[in-house]
Amino acid sequence: MTSWDIRPAEVGGVLSRTATAAEGLSRAGQSVQKTLPSAATAAGTISGPVCGPVPSGPVAGALGEFAKKWSGDLQYIAKRTAASLNGAAEATRHYVEGDLEMASNTQRDALKEPKIDMPGQGGGKR
Repeated sequence: MTSWDIRPAEVGGVLSRTATAAEGLSRAGQSVQKTLPSAATAAGTISGPVCGPVPSGPVAGALGEFAKKWSGDLQYIAKRTAASLNGAAEATRHYVEGDLEMASNTQRDALKEPKIDMPGQGGGKR
């Protein structure tokens, strides 16, 4: 990157609004994580009194698969958002201090793919 022409105060405003939006997304994700298990339980099963007890039916199973995939995506989004916000803030700080090389390095590091370690999956990269 050969030149920078940014307005740090405006960057701060964008970062603030983005952080507020990210908090809303986080709250929504936490809410879904809390309510999805009860939705799966309430979905019932295809078994009846003759078949005996079955812990879950096809809807509950589908919700479980959805939650498994969705949880990984949500973690990826959270890590990507945090890296982007923190990287932009740090790069801007370096810019203000006049260290354009460090600002460029910080920006490049913030763009790297986040690693998501899902419980029970031996760790992995998205």
